[in-house]
Amino acid sequence: MKNTSKYKVDIGLFLCIVFFAIISVVTIGSAETLLQENNHLIIRQIIWYSIGFIIIYFIMFIGNHFLYKNAWILYIIGVLSLILLLFFGTTINDAKCWFKIPGIGNIQPSEFMKIILIIILGRLINDFKEKYNNPTIKQEFIFLLKVFLVVGIPSVLTFLEPDTGVVLIYLLITFVMLFISGIRYRWFMLVFGLFITVIGFILITYFFNNDLFIKIFGSSFFLRVDRLLDWSNGNGYQLENGITSIGTGGLLGYGINNTPIYFPEPQTDFIFAVFSNNFGFIGSLGLIALITYFDLRLIKLAIESPNNINKYIISGIIGMLIYQQLQNIGMTIGIMPITGITLPFISYGGSSLLSYMIMAGIIFNISNENIRYRN
Repeated sequence: MKNTSKYKVDIGLFLCIVFFAIISVVTIGSAETLLQENNHLIIRQIIWYSIGFIIIYFIMFIGNHFLYKNAWILYIIGVLSLILLLFFGTTINDAKCWFKIPGIGNIQPSEFMKIILIIILGRLINDFKEKYNNPTIKQEFIFLLKVFLVVGIPSVLTFLEPDTGVVLIYLLITFVMLFISGIRYRWFMLVFGLFITVIGFILITYFFNNDLFIKIFGSSFFLRVDRLLDWSNGNGYQLENGITSIGTGGLLGYGINNTPIYFPEPQTDFIFAVFSNNFGFIGSLGLIALITYFDLRLIKLAIESPNNINKYIISGIIGMLIYQQLQNIGMTIGIMPITGITLPFISYGGSSLLSYMIMAGIIFNISNENIRYRN
C-alpha cells in the first residue's frame, strides 16, 4: 500500500495560510481603490497564491532532503541571478531589484535568496556540528569565516541593487541560526561590538560631516540613511497618511473597499494601514492574533523536531518572518523606520509570496517528519 503520509499537511498551519490568502486578496482589493490605475492586482495575487499552493505540493513531493542535498547548487543559482540582475535588471524607483519577464511580470531574485540562505546555512551548521562535537575556538573561527563569505556575497550584491532592507534580513537570518546552533556567545559579543562601532562611525559622519560621508559611502547610501532616519520626526507624507488611516478606522473600520485617505504603496509596504482602516481595531487585533498563532506553531514545531538541521531551518524561517512582521507593522504605525519591508503572506508580490510558499512546503515536510517520529 502506498504511503501517502508525506502529502499530509499540518491543519493548523494550512488554515493560517488559507486565512492569510483571503485577507491578502480582500485587502489588496481595497488598496487598489487608492491607485490611479487598475492593474488587476486581485487577479494577480489569486494567481500567485494558486501557483504557491502548487509549489507547496511540489516541495512536499520532492522532500526536504532533496533541497538540503542540492543546497550548494541552489546557492550558486541564487548568486548568479543577483549578478545578472546588476546588468539586466529592470530599474523601478531607482532600484534594480527585478527581472522583467514578459507575460509573467517582475521577478525579484533576492526574495528567493532569503530561503536559499536559510537552506545553505542550515546545511553548513548541521555539517559543522556533526563533524565537531566539541569544537575548538579555532575551528569555530574558520567555520564563521566560511559563513561570513557565504552570506557576504549575496549581501554585497543585494546592497548594490540597492535593497538595504533585504540585506538586513540576510544578516538577521544568519544571526538567529548561528545563535540556535549553540556556538560560543563570545562571537556574538564581538560581532555586536563591531556592529555598534561601524554604526556609530556611520551616524557620526552622517550628522557632523555630510561631505565626508558622501565621499566615503557615496550619495546613494547617504539618501538611504536619510530615508531610514526620516521616520523619527514622523512627518513624512506616507507615514502621516498611513497613521491617520489607521486611526480613523476606529473600532470596526470603514469596511471593504472604503479607504478614504491616500498614501503611497498601499498594496505592499503599507498594506497593514489599509487593513486597519477597513476592519478597525478589532480586525487588526484579529490579524495580529492569527500571525502570532502561526509563529507559535512554528516555534513549537522547531522545539519538537528530532532533526537538528530542521531546527536550524525553522529557526531561520521564524527569525525572518517575525522580523518582517514587526518591521512592517512597526513602520506603518511610526515606531520603526520605513525600510520597504512587506508583510509576509499579506502584501502584494509574486516573488515574495512564492518564496513564503516554498517555506511553507518545507515546514509541512518537517511537520510530517515529526509526526512519523512520534509514531
